[in-house]
Amino acid sequence: MIDPREAFASGLESLRHHALRSFLAMLGIIFGVGAVIAMLSIGAGAEKQALEIIDAMGLRNIVIEDKRFDRENELQEIRRKSAGLASRDARAIRDAVPGVERVVAKIEIEPWKVLSPTGRAKPRVVGVSHDYPALVKVTLREGRFFDRNDEDTYAPVCVIGDGVRRELFGFEPALGRPLKVNDQWLTVVGVLAPSGGKREVQGVALEGTANDVYLPVTTAERRFDRAALKSPLDELVVSMSPGTPVQESAAVIATLLDRLHGGAVDYTITVPEALLEQSRRTQRLFDIVMGAIAGISLLVGGIGIMNIMLATVLERTREIGVRRAMGARQADIRNQFVMEAFTVTVTGGLLGIAMGLAIARGVAAYAGWSTVVTLSSIVLSVGVSAAVGLGFGIYPAMAAARLDPVEALRYE
Repeated sequence: MIDPREAFASGLESLRHHALRSFLAMLGIIFGVGAVIAMLSIGAGAEKQALEIIDAMGLRNIVIEDKRFDRENELQEIRRKSAGLASRDARAIRDAVPGVERVVAKIEIEPWKVLSPTGRAKPRVVGVSHDYPALVKVTLREGRFFDRNDEDTYAPVCVIGDGVRRELFGFEPALGRPLKVNDQWLTVVGVLAPSGGKREVQGVALEGTANDVYLPVTTAERRFDRAALKSPLDELVVSMSPGTPVQESAAVIATLLDRLHGGAVDYTITVPEALLEQSRRTQRLFDIVMGAIAGISLLVGGIGIMNIMLATVLERTREIGVRRAMGARQADIRNQFVMEAFTVTVTGGLLGIAMGLAIARGVAAYAGWSTVVTLSSIVLSVGVSAAVGLGFGIYPAMAAARLDPVEALRYE
């Protein structure tokens, strides 16, 4: 019986003697395995990023935003029917829609000047309700978030991101210090912990908090000017209680807003739960397409392996005859050539793994796209390449084992 180690060594020797031919035969395996690893790593990275973003938006939230219009005359026509998102919308949703836990309002201020006694910054300035942190994951590094009393009294207070703190106050303490937004002085009562940068999923952008300044929404309404045609609020975030069907509630809210706004569609509704489902459907489609491409590459690689093994059998016909004459069984010959085919595909699989890792790193570096290379993807790739080697190597091995010893010894 042939030693598997001897057969493996024979396969490596065949690779060495016919390096170019073997490499060309392995190209399909290399590309297929590389595509599998790259596909799985990019897909896993995309899924992880999408889940983080959707989780940050809140799966039980419904986000209502003021709609942007490119043409001013279109906006003027809309404003004849509706003033846009306003506090009355928040009250109506809270009173009329079952299962609403809270409604958080949001106003974006256009800052033309943000400074402190020691520095300047160009942050994003946002007025939000006091319970904003309960809906969107923001973590305080020091101090506190403003409370209901601050909101009810239009208090000139703010919470700043870590990047704004560095620009305005450097390495000095920021709590209790004043900063000026446009013509209004505010007092810092809290500093947020560092967070990621801008992210986007399914066309919905989420900003990081490092460059943010938050102040009470009532303070933003009362103390800061707003363009005449802009709606009083830029966004409403509706939090639904557990067990309440979020997408059905979003449909109810859409019907309610349609009546309140006189039929004017001057708002957009985003449901993170629906985004999650859409993201998963897109991911499944991506996996199917890339899997098909990788499968075709592996099929081509398998055909190449079969061709090279048939050529090897033809070249080594006399060797097969000698082995049979010296007592080798058909099973020994078959196992030898199966092992050689296995060696070729495993070598191609290892090169494909290197290629897949390089593609994943290249995509991450060039496109800034998060990629996640998992052990399961590597194991799957090696397993598939080995299976291809065994599957496409059996026929040439069987052909070698069935050779007549006498005819093989006569072969020139």
